[in-house]
Amino acid sequence: MPVRDAALIYIAAFLRSSAVGLVGIILAIALTEAGVSVAGTGLVIGAGLAGIAVMTLVVTFTADRLGRRRTLVALSALTAIGYLAAASFSRFAWLLPAAFLGMLNGMGRDRGPAGTLEQAILPETIDAGHRTWALAWYNLVLDCGHAFGGLAAALPASHRLMFALCAASGLVGIVPYAAMSRRVELASMPAREVLPEEDRQTRRAVAKLATLFGIDSLGGGFLSSALIAYWFFERYGFSERQLAILFFAARMLNAVSHVAAAWLAKRIGLLNTMVLTHLPSSVLLMVAPAAPSGTLAATLFLGRESLVEMDVPTRQSYVMAIVPPHRRTYASGVTNLTRTIGWAVGPPIAGVVMQYVVLAAPLFIGGGMKIIYDVMLYRSFRHVRPPEEARL
Repeated sequence: MPVRDAALIYIAAFLRSSAVGLVGIILAIALTEAGVSVAGTGLVIGAGLAGIAVMTLVVTFTADRLGRRRTLVALSALTAIGYLAAASFSRFAWLLPAAFLGMLNGMGRDRGPAGTLEQAILPETIDAGHRTWALAWYNLVLDCGHAFGGLAAALPASHRLMFALCAASGLVGIVPYAAMSRRVELASMPAREVLPEEDRQTRRAVAKLATLFGIDSLGGGFLSSALIAYWFFERYGFSERQLAILFFAARMLNAVSHVAAAWLAKRIGLLNTMVLTHLPSSVLLMVAPAAPSGTLAATLFLGRESLVEMDVPTRQSYVMAIVPPHRRTYASGVTNLTRTIGWAVGPPIAGVVMQYVVLAAPLFIGGGMKIIYDVMLYRSFRHVRPPEEARL
């Protein structure tokens, strides 16, 4: 498969993640300024993530048959519709279905059906020894998009204009997908005999991983960028400009950490890298609410962001390594689906907890669930190694 297809995926991913990064900063603030309650804002974010979950399910079981390029184009068009709805609607009754249909992403991180397909395609562009690096660069591109999108929140423009610009980026993102070669389609890849026992083992491994990823993502749902930004906004009085700078720095740290993760995984293994970087990041976040100043809280948050994303390319590479190529869309789809469901469930609960219990409670709940996930993941998969780690 030509490197050109990988480059086109990177371009489309950057456009998409730039919009997600911007919306992750402004969505909660824009909705509350429009008269939506904090609890209602959590419901809108949850509806958007529920739409992402449903579409990820559709992609998992139909994209390889309907065509990967065609599916990616359709997803970009739907995303543009979601941003246009956010720019046009202020009534809660209209926002909920529009957020669902348009997969409105308030998480601040691009994890959805398009990423599911891209993660299945990219390993086919490189040999197994460089798979983690290809996914690391992919995630670096995503987080650079998150960073620059978040920085755009500092521009002196109306929220409506910002949402409209995000919709435009979705439409432009159709172009690189349409330009991809036919070789990205599963039908163009060499077929091989699939043994029933191999298929059963794959399904069992994917099911176990999906369950564990669901725990992690439920914790992540309590920690959406929109709600964390709102926490800084209310607790320490951060302005939108300060939030834009803070989340720009966070996403740049995320981006650098992906490359560091690929380097570290080469030396200590994918699973060890996932756990040993992810667990301390949760501890840093849980300590942040005790900070007496916004500066210290932001420092702890940035420390967390320098570690929390190191498990992303390693996790993606690990899943793609332990399943056969013809099952990569399925594995990517199922594991991403459970993560998205967790994200969809988390924000509505977090919004209610923030409004009626304690503003910082989601940070403790989310961080605690992520620590439980790290321990369970290591205990369950410490003996399952990708082929390239046989000598580690």
